[in-house]
Amino acid sequence: MLIRYGYELTLNCPRPTTMVCLLDAHRERLRDLRYETGLMTMPEIATSTYLDTFGNTVRRFIAPAGDLTLSRDAVIEDSGVPDAIEEDAKEGPVEQLPNDTLVFLLGSRYCETDKLADIAWQLFGSKPPGWRRVQAICDFVCDRLTFGYAHACTTRTAFEAYAERKGVCRDFAHLAVAFCRCMNIPARYANGFLGDIGVPPDPSPMDYNAWFEVYLDGRWFTFDARHNVPRIGRITVARGRDAADIALATSFGPHTLSKFRVWTEEIDDAVLADLTRRTA
Repeated sequence: MLIRYGYELTLNCPRPTTMVCLLDAHRERLRDLRYETGLMTMPEIATSTYLDTFGNTVRRFIAPAGDLTLSRDAVIEDSGVPDAIEEDAKEGPVEQLPNDTLVFLLGSRYCETDKLADIAWQLFGSKPPGWRRVQAICDFVCDRLTFGYAHACTTRTAFEAYAERKGVCRDFAHLAVAFCRCMNIPARYANGFLGDIGVPPDPSPMDYNAWFEVYLDGRWFTFDARHNVPRIGRITVARGRDAADIALATSFGPHTLSKFRVWTEEIDDAVLADLTRRTA
């Protein structure tokens, strides 16, 4: 399966401002890229990249005063297989977990395990451990929260989402991540591109999506508390403890985001050939 994806965003800064952004497919997918434009900026500026502590590729630059537009178009090859379901996947005892998973058991900026621990054990302590317990958490979060773009709030925490019973995809992910951590299941927040492939089209403007991953049976599995069904064609951009670690854009000074557009759609070989021919 071929998936075309990309973005165009315009930032406005009142003065030259250092910024970092997480925008492109995770480096683990580089081998799957079949077409990619370079990062295009208007006006043209110099950028550089580095790897953060979670292995994400971060782009760093100085945004000039005024408008700066960044864009990229790409095609990636995907298996076309939905998110894996392994109902017998088991939780690992904490004492046997790898060192690099332990950070994903701790509370973080948006995932207050201290406030949610008692609630989590009351709700999920009797659930079968492992995959089924994580799925029970997803079912609860999906039923508990009402999704709506009007409910977006950049400072809402997992506990506040639980209390307010509303949010956007990041709130669903934060609450599920926090519950998993409370149950001693390593969980990390993820975001990226997710198109309407294999599901009815959503008429709302496309946006970055948030989901989460849990560590079971020695590997990371993808879960999505908002959609709560296996999906096809996720293109991960970044992973971290929560949204604070992998913000779309972080500026060391004031800025506004005046335009943000993303696209993700399945294409055929003919479209790929045409894109390649036009940029040759």
